[in-house]
Amino acid sequence: MKVGLAYDLKDEITLHPEHAEDALEEYDSPETVAAIAKALESLGHSVVRLGGGREFLTHILQDNVDFVFNIAEGRGVYRSREAQVPSVLEMLGIPYSGSDPECLALCLDKPLTKRVLQAAGVATPRWQVITDGRQLEELAWNNFPLPGFVKPAYEGSSKGIRFASRVETMEHICRMTSMLLEQYQQPVMIEEFISGEEVTIGVVGSPPQVLGIMRVVPKRGGNPNFTYSLEVKREWEDVVSYECPAKLSVKTTEEIIWASLTAFEVLGCRDVARIDFRVDLEKKPWLLEVNPLPGLRPGYSDLPMMAERVGYSYDALIGLIMDSALKRQRPCLARLA
Repeated sequence: MKVGLAYDLKDEITLHPEHAEDALEEYDSPETVAAIAKALESLGHSVVRLGGGREFLTHILQDNVDFVFNIAEGRGVYRSREAQVPSVLEMLGIPYSGSDPECLALCLDKPLTKRVLQAAGVATPRWQVITDGRQLEELAWNNFPLPGFVKPAYEGSSKGIRFASRVETMEHICRMTSMLLEQYQQPVMIEEFISGEEVTIGVVGSPPQVLGIMRVVPKRGGNPNFTYSLEVKREWEDVVSYECPAKLSVKTTEEIIWASLTAFEVLGCRDVARIDFRVDLEKKPWLLEVNPLPGLRPGYSDLPMMAERVGYSYDALIGLIMDSALKRQRPCLARLA
């Protein structure tokens, strides 16, 4: 089958002085694209590199692909940017891997995701959304628990997540919120900080199955205030180790699996997602966010590392995602048989 590969490369995005220093964090490297292409070719497909942005539009109209393996993050700072490529593919009637535009737009909007999950009975930390610095003075903070955690409302790949994101005073909240509003040009979410452990879960397949549960363990000893920040991810080999399968109690594990599969279904995820939790000091899991377009960089992104630790090669992981997508799309692909 002729499979198009949609992606956005860091090298093809122009940074401007007003952009945050981590503005390119969610975009991919040529090495990631090459690894996915190799995995798809090992499954017997021919691969056409479609790229992203205007390049994608040109290629998708002229290259006559049968299917698209999508990892494109989209362009701009729009909360619906991850839906750009799937929206074009649906308009053209071309089947693709991963979640649809509605799910991708919903999950990138962290506050909206939390509202949907809360309505479904999934535990998520309390939060406030700030769209303008003046709101900081108008909101009633008496009932909001501190410490809190401040982050951009419509970002992924730990953009805007720093050591300093954990805030303990109103002064610190105001300073961090004002900085993020200016740098990321979008609302800011102030979330209750859950002291405890960082846990991430991979979900793959149709029907969805938990691929693995991975605990992020700081190498400098147990610290309930540890944050899986961008600084940590960039220096992960020196700072953290990854425990997968995670050594959690049976009860906690069961609660994480239920919350993950519930979130996957309620939000409309397809084929693959990575879901992040904090497990508090009482061993209760709190769902932080859902990423239906998880990073696939070999040897770096959480999902490939998780897959490797539970016995799947990188090529096998890509195969699981592709198999799930093709299973969903069988009626659409019958003409290719």
